[in-house]
Amino acid sequence: MKLAEISRKTLIHLCITVLLVVNLYPLVIAFSSSLRSADNMTNPIVLFNEITLSSYKDAFARMHFPTALLNSAILTGISVIAVVLLAAMAAYPMARLKTGLSKFLYLFFLGGLVVPGQMVLIPIVQMMNSMHIPSTQFTPILLFITCSLPFSTFLYTGFIKSSVPEEVEESAHLDGAGLFRRFWLIVFPLLVPVTVSVVITQGVWIWNDYFFNMIFITKADQSPLPLAMLGFLGDQQNPTQWNVLFAACFLCALPLLVLFAFLQKYFVGGLTVGSVKG
Repeated sequence: MKLAEISRKTLIHLCITVLLVVNLYPLVIAFSSSLRSADNMTNPIVLFNEITLSSYKDAFARMHFPTALLNSAILTGISVIAVVLLAAMAAYPMARLKTGLSKFLYLFFLGGLVVPGQMVLIPIVQMMNSMHIPSTQFTPILLFITCSLPFSTFLYTGFIKSSVPEEVEESAHLDGAGLFRRFWLIVFPLLVPVTVSVVITQGVWIWNDYFFNMIFITKADQSPLPLAMLGFLGDQQNPTQWNVLFAACFLCALPLLVLFAFLQKYFVGGLTVGSVKG
């Protein structure tokens, strides 16, 4: 019996190892290629046959990395802050009130999960044109907030129901604290795990989004990192320099990797605890 259990665990570990290798090997190939010079187009499967930072220097200069990084930080920061505030305030009454209206609003927000923003892009553009909203750096923020609210509200509602008991507010309520004061001083500080989960899940999507930025941002100096990488795509006359493109991809991913390294424990806790109850 013991031998069978050891064999089963060994088989499970072997399967996990194979899956990890299959998923990580393309990233290793891309990282190896990014450490080559731009004209070194030998077989990419041959790993680390050259180690140089010339492709990173070329990508840094051609994509105007500091400007693009600042634009991405502005777009992502404003959008995520607005999503956190709006979703938390919307989820609080839906989690606390036991009325038909709160259940309807909860289902209403959940309905937004099945309607992607790309599906209704044409009427959105027509509506913005009729309202004379200019296409600027801040226009995609409206769509980022709208598309992020359903999932974020779902996470906050589940977390408040499962991990923030009403008893923690009773003493403040007896002392005469109003609804907003109870929420901001008592409830909201307890939402740190799920807030970090919302920041990471929605922040990664907003940071990497190419579609909305391409539609609404028209000036090169306002382009975030995904749009700045367009310059590395070649054509028939000028083939794509894949080594430089891979280097640009890793430069764009580096800030998110650093952020996730600091917030990882909160991220895992927020997703698991917040999804216990609906």
